Amino acid sequence: MTATTAEPVSGQRGLFSSLIHRQLDSYPNTGARVTFLAITVVATITLYYELYVGGSVSPLILSSLGMTFTFYVATVAFGNLIGAFGSLFAGLTDRYGRANLVVFGLLFSGIFVTFVLPAATNKWVFTIESFVVGMVEGVCLVATPALIRDFSPQVGRATAMGFWTSGPVLGSLIVAIVGSITIPLAPTLRFWTHEYYICGVVGLVVFLVALIGLRELSPQLRDQLMVTMRDRALIEARAKGLDVEALVKNHWRQLMKPDVVISAFAVSVMLLIYYALVGFLVIFASTIFGFTLNEANNLGYWCWAFNAGAVILVGILSDRARVRKPFMVVGGVGAAVMLVIFLLQSKAGAHPSFGSIAAILAIMLFFLGVAYTPWMASFTETVEHHNPAAVATGLAIWGWIIRVIVFGSSLLLLVVINTVTPLVNYGGTVAKYAHEYPSLVWAGSHAAVVADAQKYAAPLTFAATHPTIVATAKADATQIANATKFAPELAVIEANPTLFAAAARYPANKVPPALAAKLIAAAGGGSKGLTILGTISANQAAIQGVIAAAPQLATLKPYSAQLTALSKVPATVIAAVSAPGVSTELAALAKVPPSVTAYMAAHAGDVITAAAKSPGQWRTWFWICFGGIIVFLLSIPLLRGRWRPRDAKRDEAEHEAMVQAELAKLQTSAS
Repeated sequence: MTATTAEPVSGQRGLFSSLIHRQLDSYPNTGARVTFLAITVVATITLYYELYVGGSVSPLILSSLGMTFTFYVATVAFGNLIGAFGSLFAGLTDRYGRANLVVFGLLFSGIFVTFVLPAATNKWVFTIESFVVGMVEGVCLVATPALIRDFSPQVGRATAMGFWTSGPVLGSLIVAIVGSITIPLAPTLRFWTHEYYICGVVGLVVFLVALIGLRELSPQLRDQLMVTMRDRALIEARAKGLDVEALVKNHWRQLMKPDVVISAFAVSVMLLIYYALVGFLVIFASTIFGFTLNEANNLGYWCWAFNAGAVILVGILSDRARVRKPFMVVGGVGAAVMLVIFLLQSKAGAHPSFGSIAAILAIMLFFLGVAYTPWMASFTETVEHHNPAAVATGLAIWGWIIRVIVFGSSLLLLVVINTVTPLVNYGGTVAKYAHEYPSLVWAGSHAAVVADAQKYAAPLTFAATHPTIVATAKADATQIANATKFAPELAVIEANPTLFAAAARYPANKVPPALAAKLIAAAGGGSKGLTILGTISANQAAIQGVIAAAPQLATLKPYSAQLTALSKVPATVIAAVSAPGVSTELAALAKVPPSVTAYMAAHAGDVITAAAKSPGQWRTWFWICFGGIIVFLLSIPLLRGRWRPRDAKRDEAEHEAMVQAELAKLQTSAS
């Protein structure tokens, strides 16, 4: 197969054939070129919208499909791993073209997002279907930057790549905007399907646009290095004699170089913070800062809006300055500084405002955009330096590495952060119950009091419902004790009131012998009788006190068991439950439905523990992301490109002279 086999799209095929065979046999003029670039960018935005749409409703997906946070992150991880091998497959577009992969990838993903994924009723079905979509999008999202490169010379590449880079950013922004507009304050669990329906319909509309309007360059045209639009005549002249088969040999071997592989790795770890925010910003903001689902999506709105503005603006500035590396340094340093400021806001117990968090994240994402767009331009230029016909292969290497990094980092995230599941799955309900039943919050901070109140519930309840009886028992505590102590003596007195009344008329040692004998006999006779009478004589005051309190003691008799149980309650417990306001809280706590009490007993402790640990775990992860930015900064010198604008402009002038000289040679040989 040689360059002479290329065919034009128009004028030689019917309508249906032109929807399949999309190659252009000449470089398009500016209007058509911009149209193809625009369709490619819109397709990229749509694909990322479909890829990220689940993030806006991730808490609902977790609860609706019964996923733990661990399962969800593992799903994201393996989805990226599968997408990585889809990216490797996209390297074949150097040989077979890019446009049809994008067009029919849009069709496939649109159908799945609209009809298949929303029908999932359990986590396994949803996960497997997500893997299929991830595989397709892994292919498409390498083919689209390859198309951008094909239609953009190196001078102007950063601007074009800026628009392409806006794809993932605007995809995230659309997710945030649509979510903030359409998600109600209290959505049902299955409301997540609503966001997929909207996204899928958009995807199918964009598919129709791409089906009709997207084209690509023939291999003979795209496999050459184009520095400026002034190279067009030379490229078309060369294309007539190029052997495409020879150009596409040994791509992988040519590109397995440090400047390609290490640079792709470095930018991947720099983007760890971006992927953390794309996948988990809603979860993070709702669990750490307490934002609602709607507020969390509004937070994303500011992040992605600033990032989108940055990637386009810096692309234009980079092309005007003719350099990439200084912008990468400024962007990387700025993002690192803002990340540190953000870390200071996420400490346990901190309550930053929505505005402050939105501002910090927006500025950080702006700097990430400043770093990333010039990197994309410089990376494709580095690949072109090795082989202009291997751009898709170079992008496939980048796509594979970045998805493998996301896969590995997602698994690492599960090790670092293990507190999300109770916060997402139970935190909302726990917070709801705590709001509806404030006594539950009080109980959480007075666990010992509640435990004692439950342990001694019966005697404490008796005391609360029989205050007069308890007061009487307390006032006559001495008489009650003496009644028990002198029970035999009191029984003898009660049985022989006449004898003891007669004896009371005499002093203790003047009782007549006959009366004394009767008293001894009444008390049991013999030594026993003498002992009882002696006790009565020695404790007359105490015994008379019991006899005087007999009416009060009679009212206590039916409650002797309850009073005995109450006497066994520790005084510290009685003091604790008698403290001001405690009885009111305990009474309110008793009115909480048993199902609510059981739920809080099962999950409130885990939620409280997770809430305490979670900020620190997230900070650890963000410090790992900070390290990724540092790695990126250290890798910048590996890429092609100048540091100073005047050096870059001198290179451009030298290239222009070479192009004119080669064109002159071709024209001379043709004549």
